[in-house]
Amino acid sequence: GAYVPAMADESIIVKQQGTIFLGGPPLVKAATGEIVSAEELGGADVHCRTSGVTDHYAQNDHHALQLARQSVARLNRVKPMQLDIREPVEPLYAAEEIYGVVPKDSKQPYDVREVIARIVDGSEFDEFKALFGTTLICGFARIHGYPVGILGNNGILFGESAQKGAHFIEICAQRKIPLVFLQNITGFMVGKQYEAGGIAKHGAKMVTAVACAKVPKFTVIIGGSFGAGNYGMCGRSYDPRFLFMWPNARISVMGGEQAAGVLATVKREQMEAQGETWSAEEEAAFKQPTIDLYDKQGHPYYASARLWDDGIIDPADTRTVLGLSISASLNKEIEDTKFGVFRM
Repeated sequence: GAYVPAMADESIIVKQQGTIFLGGPPLVKAATGEIVSAEELGGADVHCRTSGVTDHYAQNDHHALQLARQSVARLNRVKPMQLDIREPVEPLYAAEEIYGVVPKDSKQPYDVREVIARIVDGSEFDEFKALFGTTLICGFARIHGYPVGILGNNGILFGESAQKGAHFIEICAQRKIPLVFLQNITGFMVGKQYEAGGIAKHGAKMVTAVACAKVPKFTVIIGGSFGAGNYGMCGRSYDPRFLFMWPNARISVMGGEQAAGVLATVKREQMEAQGETWSAEEEAAFKQPTIDLYDKQGHPYYASARLWDDGIIDPADTRTVLGLSISASLNKEIEDTKFGVFRM
């Protein structure tokens, strides 16, 4: 670790906070018998005044950030601009209205367009295939002047929704337009009718499109993120440049009640095969620990603490956070996209 600042172009160290050494005070004492404090061994004064390991002496954290900005400003590089950037326009609706748009009960449906209207420039949203696959909302907009393609959930993903999503992602990848995913998804539709209708291959088209798209991708989990729906809506494994969660978000393989229901069904069938009975009270007691576990491990704080996301954000800050994220992503040139095979 001590070699990292020594190998950097420029290093900043904070007075009476930062220390750099190959071996700390306990190791020095054990190896040589010398008794020395961390500050005396490798503090800011040592490395800025004597050793020369660091280049900039910061009085505090605020000063360190100021010095870092100055260093970045001297990089002498121009950000490659491949997008048609316009002057930003504030949304027609206040960002704080999102608090009233999104219900407290995650099971209660709402129109994701109401969220989109409060984060995009001028609240202008050019919807794509508005009458087809209506449980997935797709369309073009701008955020802080940057063109984006937005995908937002308005219910479970059906075959039509997945095909629409794959089509839209292909268009954005071809045009090199960044993608924004607003996740509130329980998964893909299941059942005999939908399996026969090809939900697996249609879902695979959308997942393939998400996985292959080389444009900058940004995900905000604004509600639930469950099962394969997480894949289709660009979860962490699908390489979004940034992934943020709202405080009301939940993420897991499936909902706690669904998981408990599956386990209870298996348990009940086993007991019935053995000629045993199982009361409703016993079943509820069996399911509760699973529900509690999913509630705990599906919480955004649990996920964020394990770096499954890039932070929990205030819903009212979503527009600002996405604007900064898009700007940061443009330091890298947008690559061409090559898609795999789409099963027809």
